[in-house]
Amino acid sequence: MASAEVIEFARLRLQAARYLKAEDVERLEAAFQMSMRAHDGQYRISGDPYISHPLAVAEILSQWHLDAHALIAGLLHDVMEDCDITKDDISTAFGKIAADLVDGVSKLDRIEFRSYAEAQAENYRKMFLAMARDVRVILIKLADRLHNMRTLDAVRPDKRRRIARETLEIYAPIANRLGLNTLYRELQELSFKHTYPMRFRVLAKALKQSRGDRREVVARLMSSVQERLPAWHVDAEVYGREKHLYGIYRKMADKRLSFSQVLDIYGFRILVKDLPSCYLALGALHELYKPVPGKFKDYVAIPKANGYQSIHTTIIGPMGMPVEVQIRTTAMHAVAESGVASHWLYKDESASLSDLQRKTHNWLQSLLELQTASGDSSEFLEHVKIDLFPGDVFIFSPKGKIYNLPRGATAVDFAYAVHTDIGNCCVACRINGELRPLRTELKNGDQVEIVTASHASPNPAWLSYVRTGKARAEIRHFLKNAQQEEASSLGERLLIQALRPQGLVLSDIGTLAWDKLLRENGVKTRNDILTDIGLGKRLAAVVARRLQELQAGRSAEQADGENKPRNNGAIQIHGGEGMAVQMARCCRPIPGDPIVGMIRKGQGLEVHVNDCPVLTRNHSADRDRWIDVEWEAGTERMFDVTIRVLVEHRRGVLARVAAAIADQESNIQSVSMEKDQGDQGPHSVINFVLQVHNRLHLARVMRAVRRTPEAIRVSRVRSDKPVPAERKN
Repeated sequence: MASAEVIEFARLRLQAARYLKAEDVERLEAAFQMSMRAHDGQYRISGDPYISHPLAVAEILSQWHLDAHALIAGLLHDVMEDCDITKDDISTAFGKIAADLVDGVSKLDRIEFRSYAEAQAENYRKMFLAMARDVRVILIKLADRLHNMRTLDAVRPDKRRRIARETLEIYAPIANRLGLNTLYRELQELSFKHTYPMRFRVLAKALKQSRGDRREVVARLMSSVQERLPAWHVDAEVYGREKHLYGIYRKMADKRLSFSQVLDIYGFRILVKDLPSCYLALGALHELYKPVPGKFKDYVAIPKANGYQSIHTTIIGPMGMPVEVQIRTTAMHAVAESGVASHWLYKDESASLSDLQRKTHNWLQSLLELQTASGDSSEFLEHVKIDLFPGDVFIFSPKGKIYNLPRGATAVDFAYAVHTDIGNCCVACRINGELRPLRTELKNGDQVEIVTASHASPNPAWLSYVRTGKARAEIRHFLKNAQQEEASSLGERLLIQALRPQGLVLSDIGTLAWDKLLRENGVKTRNDILTDIGLGKRLAAVVARRLQELQAGRSAEQADGENKPRNNGAIQIHGGEGMAVQMARCCRPIPGDPIVGMIRKGQGLEVHVNDCPVLTRNHSADRDRWIDVEWEAGTERMFDVTIRVLVEHRRGVLARVAAAIADQESNIQSVSMEKDQGDQGPHSVINFVLQVHNRLHLARVMRAVRRTPEAIRVSRVRSDKPVPAERKN
């Protein structure tokens, strides 16, 4: 057995010696010896000695011409997980760089997680952050995954499908994002094979049969292209290529086609020597065969985010068969197949970085920004997954800078792509010079200008239509922080109110009492307790009672000697507290209404009118969650309220009623009309959602509406039941 591994290493050594220094090759042999000793007696599920796996990983890395540090890490990538070798051991033997690479690839097996999903999310987070510091981490991990996929037949079927799905969702898109096209295709094919083995076999058989049927057509097309190119003074190589099985399967599934309806199974690749020849070859091709409208893409002028450059066109070949043709230079072809792995500089960014390297560097740095804005590992992984899938929309800033965004991206996504502060403060946008809504989906070539305001902040509704991971993460981060600040402020006021019946004020509670309460509840700061109270996750009365007990235990004599006044003062509500305090939609309270508050778990304080039907139904069941509240004097903001107006059905009546409302300086949020079901005659009901300052303002609005000649009855609506307010005699 040992001799087989020695032969494998000899092949690796020979390949590495073609581009590494002699001393690096010797260090590689030392790493092989360490890995052999560490994995001695270990076997893979297939029965092969375990050392065969790290050897295969290192060989894949050598095919990409990675440096000695990466090859050493490839040989040792499992020793920290499966053996008694530490990071310090590797650092002492091979240096800090190799040790950091091995550590970045290693999983977090020694940490306890509540679920497999949580453990995987944390593993991915660690891997992505290590990759942001050094891209070789992910290249080693991709080589590791490739060899595992090649040998997946030995694994039990359920685990095989899970690993294949994981590869398709995470690792294949990473390979694509880094421009590793050959690896990307192979991972897709292997994942498809192990996820849907029967479908894979059926399609493979159908594809094999179709080769014979279409061989003559393909040969004729290739021959005519090879003859025409020299006439246009284009020196080129023409290759036939076959669509991958997974690509055929996705097209069949997405467009609901049968195999016989997928016509563009075969295509051609034309490799030329320089950039001008790309466009000459395109002209020759379009003169020979008619192009399909809408199927032309110029990734040479505007490369993809992963550095891919090529001209794509689809032509109608012999017998009406559509054929996709890719035209690129040999240098573009090298990048398209090997991507960033072929020439990544493992140094600090410098002026010598290529455009591809700069794009990759910027993407890797964006992972660090996502980590900062994401709440936990699962959320971070969700944002990364969104950004892994390639973008197809190219957007221009007013100054002509190009931004690559995923299809379906909106103006908000563009704002965050420019800068986080631009996204957080955006209020409007101009698309191609015209004012458009922020939710407008962007199209290729759009020029977008973002309008900002210093007082603006992200809207939670944006989460329903943004497409990029950065936008989603930054919006959530901002809203979470804003909600925590508001909830903490509300929680403090609730706790002050709850302490009053105990004869205490918040400043009476000593540090030791607070520290013991924090330990009992497993939280780190007082602010966490206050935030939980404000969000309804803890009851203020319960926290106050426990603080009183802890404080009494600390200073019983002092507590007994003081007779502080008991005051059940209500919480002051001004309506501008934000997400921590919400006006109940069932009754729409406004200043001047008698109100009561209800703590809703995880949502904060909800304010109701005291005769709200919800209060009647739930007051006895949730007595501990109801809080005394009152309006703060001098509240200035506007509040939503609904009124219902019964009118005679005449021309222009809606305009006259709306004018009466506007004259009283009230905003109309929405209007709906319906036929009156209770009265005979040509009557209509108009429902307005208005904004008013308080009950007095509402009364003025309703009197103005009542004076409209067509108005018959005006009422305020609560819980879809009209409460008569002002009527005509």
